[in-house]
Amino acid sequence: MIYLDNCATTKPRKEVVDKMVEAMTIDFGNPSSLHRLGFHAEKKVKEAREIIADYLKVENKEIYFTSGGTESNNIAIQSIARKYSKKGKHIITSAIEHPSVLDVYKHLEDVGFSVTLLDVDENGYVDLDTLSKEIKEDTILVSIIHVNNEIGALQNIKGIKEIINKSVSKPLLHLDGIQSFGKVEFSLKALGVDTYSFSGHKVYGPKGIGGLYICKDLKLDPILYGGGQESGLRSGTENVPGIIGLGEAVKILSTNSRNEAQEAFKLKKYLVSKIIKEIENVKVNTSLDATSSPYILSLTFKGTRGEILLHYLEEKGIYVSTSSACSSNGTTKSHVLKSIGLSNDEIEGTIRICLSYEITKEDIDYTVEQLRIAVNDIRSIIGR
Repeated sequence: MIYLDNCATTKPRKEVVDKMVEAMTIDFGNPSSLHRLGFHAEKKVKEAREIIADYLKVENKEIYFTSGGTESNNIAIQSIARKYSKKGKHIITSAIEHPSVLDVYKHLEDVGFSVTLLDVDENGYVDLDTLSKEIKEDTILVSIIHVNNEIGALQNIKGIKEIINKSVSKPLLHLDGIQSFGKVEFSLKALGVDTYSFSGHKVYGPKGIGGLYICKDLKLDPILYGGGQESGLRSGTENVPGIIGLGEAVKILSTNSRNEAQEAFKLKKYLVSKIIKEIENVKVNTSLDATSSPYILSLTFKGTRGEILLHYLEEKGIYVSTSSACSSNGTTKSHVLKSIGLSNDEIEGTIRICLSYEITKEDIDYTVEQLRIAVNDIRSIIGR
C-alpha cells in the first residue's frame, strides 16, 4: 500500500499506539480523581502539555487540549467574537479557509457580524495590500489558514501581522494551523499570533484529539461549560489516551520534523518533475518552493476525472484524494480550486497528493507509472 492521503489523516506511529495502549490499560484513571490513579493520569497529561509547549516554544498554560482542529477553531473564533463584539463586529478571513472556519463565519453573519472574504491569487496567497485596505475601525479579528489543506499554500503571516500592527483597530490574529503544525517551521511568538489550532491525527497521532494555543495575555470565555477542565476553557473529562498519544507524536516531531520535511520536499519536487516528463497536459496548482508545504501537491490532469483517477489508483494500492476529506463526500466543487481560478473541468480533473515520512522514491516511481497508465486510459475513454 502506498498511502498518499496524509492531509486527510496520517497513520499513527507505533510508538504513539504503544503509549495509548498503556494509557488505556495502566494509566486509565480520571485526572480529576483524588486517588493515585487519578494523580498519575494528571501527571501524564501535564507531561504531554509540556512537550507540546516546548515544541511550539510557548508556555504550558497557553496550551489547551480539545477534541481536534474543528473544535479548536470554533473555540478561538466564537470566543473572540463574543468577547470583543462591543468593540466591533467585523472579521476578515480568506476565501480558501477550511469549512471548520468558513461555517463558523456563516453562523456569525447570521447573528449580526460582518465578514470579509479575501480573494487569493492563482497560487492561493492573500494579497497584503487588499488586507490593509479591508481592516476597518471595527475589525476585531483576522483569521487565516496557515497552510491550505488542498493546495499547500503557506501564507505570509509575518507580513499579515505587520499590517495588523499598523492598523487603527489592531485586530487579533487567529491561525488555522492544522496543516502547518509539525510540517513547517515557524515561531508563534515571533509571528505575534494570538490563537493557533492544531490536530493530532495530521501528525501521526490519534484522531479525536487536538489543541489550541492562546496567548497568555488573551483571556477567552468558554463555549462549553461543565467541570472546568482545561483551566475552565474546555470542560469535559480529558481524553487521556489521546493526549498522551499526541504528546508522544510531538515528542518524535521535536527530533524528526526538520529532516522529514526536507526529505518530503525533495520527493515532492521529484514527483512533479517525473509527472511533467511522463504525462502530458498537467497543471501544477502548488508552488514548488518554500512558500508551500513540503507535503502537499495539487495536480490537474486535463481531460480526466479526479474521482475516476482516484479509484484507478486505489485498485493498484495507491491512495490519493480529490480534495479535502472534510468536503470530498459532498456534491459541491472545491471552493479552494475555484478561488485560484480553475475552471469546472479543471476542478473535475484534480487530485491531491499528500506525502509522509514513510514514502520512498520507489513509491513515487510506481505511483507515477500507474498514474500515467490511468490518465491515458481515462482520456481515451472520455475522448471517444
